[in-house]
Amino acid sequence: MKNVAIADFEIGENKPLAFMVGPCVIEDERETMKAAEFLSSFFKAKKIPFIFKSSFDKANRSSIHSFRGPGLKKGLEILKKVKETFHVPVVTDIHESSQASPAGEVCDLLQIPAFLCRQTDLLVAAAQTGKPVSVKKGQFMSPMEMGNVVEKLRESGASEIILVDRGASFGYQNLVSDMRSFTIMKRFGVPVCFDATHSVQLPGGEGTKSGGQREFIPVLAKAAVAAGANCLFIEAHPNPKQAKSDSATQLSFDELEELVEDLIAIHAAINRKKKS
Repeated sequence: MKNVAIADFEIGENKPLAFMVGPCVIEDERETMKAAEFLSSFFKAKKIPFIFKSSFDKANRSSIHSFRGPGLKKGLEILKKVKETFHVPVVTDIHESSQASPAGEVCDLLQIPAFLCRQTDLLVAAAQTGKPVSVKKGQFMSPMEMGNVVEKLRESGASEIILVDRGASFGYQNLVSDMRSFTIMKRFGVPVCFDATHSVQLPGGEGTKSGGQREFIPVLAKAAVAAGANCLFIEAHPNPKQAKSDSATQLSFDELEELVEDLIAIHAAINRKKKS
């Protein structure tokens, strides 16, 4: 497996469990900085590898009236401020090829959304930035098919790649997580991550927005770590009910703190068994 180097840590086999955490979307600078301050302090105190995550644009919202974010320029300015103020790596998602280069100048990791995981031009542009690339497996794809995504990235110059599972379509407006995905996707020689919050979405389940079942986040996250995930992607918000995007699936900071403790313990137990 080719581990992925981010700042001063690596994501991969025989490495500490890493976390990509933050609010779903950048709502404004003040709230983003407050969230980053809390999260960076929490993870640094625990000496846990952490990447701050938030989106400058949510281009695939259910309704045209939904809040999308501040846009590329302002969003990257805020992420750069987070990075420089709290000395943490940052990740954001890109939706168009033209966004890859400017995002790559600020971010330590570029994320490809699940709906766009087969968009060749987007993958090529992300790879050509020279930054590590994290790709979410499309809800419409099997884990076996992600080998083609890895090949596209490698052929385009990317050497550090993470594949993320976020569930598969299970009938209308529902998802199911297959824990075999981690073993299967590791066969492509890359670290694997579990998106614990989007996996409990009910896509479009509330008509003009997606619903979700937040209560199942801990269950699936723990199962994913036990099944071999090298990293966890978790969206967290200081007040999820007031979040402008994915309010049904973001964790509160209190819930996050409790869950992280459990996930670290499971990861440690799994790795002790491997070494024994």
